[in-house]
Amino acid sequence: MNGVIVIDKPPGLTSHDVVNRVRRILGQRSVGHLGTLDPSATGVLPIVVGNLTRLAQFYVHSEKTYEGAIRFGFATDTYDAEGEPTTPPRDVNLNCDAVRALAAQFQGAIEQMPPPFSAKKIAGVPAYKFARKHKEVTLQPVQVEIKEFEILDTTEDHATFRARVASGTYMRSVAHDMGQQLGCGAHLAALRRTAVAEFTIDDAHSLEALAAAMQQGTAESLFVHPRKLVPRFPCVTANEESAALIRSGRAVNLPEMSRAPQVKVFYGQRDLIAIATRIAGTLFHPAIVFTGEN
Repeated sequence: MNGVIVIDKPPGLTSHDVVNRVRRILGQRSVGHLGTLDPSATGVLPIVVGNLTRLAQFYVHSEKTYEGAIRFGFATDTYDAEGEPTTPPRDVNLNCDAVRALAAQFQGAIEQMPPPFSAKKIAGVPAYKFARKHKEVTLQPVQVEIKEFEILDTTEDHATFRARVASGTYMRSVAHDMGQQLGCGAHLAALRRTAVAEFTIDDAHSLEALAAAMQQGTAESLFVHPRKLVPRFPCVTANEESAALIRSGRAVNLPEMSRAPQVKVFYGQRDLIAIATRIAGTLFHPAIVFTGEN
């Protein structure tokens, strides 16, 4: 079984927990994910299965879209609602226009300090392992990009938002930093990821739906059509002779996409057999061959 399925991650599970559940449901050992979600967060978690786990390298820097809520009035050590308060609670009465003006300052390329409870490495060790032991966590700011950041509404102490960000951006840090700038403290109260690269919440299925489909023998019907994967690469359909050569790692002529630097090579409609790179003219070399199970 090879493919990509988008799971609507429930709260309370780590991304690795979801991978393990999918392994058990599908009876597959080779399963991975395309972008970690915090345990408290929900939403789009693309899962790669079988030989298509090799596609993960093309999603390392994927753009992501979120919806969520920021709670103003106190900060926490994890920068979200799961953590312990680090500032005294304060009564606040947010002004929507003021919060929108502040949010505008976070759009574009900015320097951001990752949360202490994060997967950022310190001497090869994830920062959260030090933070959990109450050891000092010294992280360096990194440049991130917030492409869109819209405050949808505010109440007395909450602001709901929609954001589209480049890979590596922490919305927890955005919430924390906004609280610091307003002088009242803040943390991320809720987060739902609605898109990763080409995968959206409309593509997502619950773990329960996947388990039910597996029992009915229809699990693969929930997989994303392979021709929709890595959309920046055009699709080429190989004939039987060319497919055999590609599967053995040999270069072939693919004249129908002679100008594309890289292509997805299919045998039939759904059998993705390779990602091929143009050598010269119409000659392509299979850079990645999807054969067998990982």
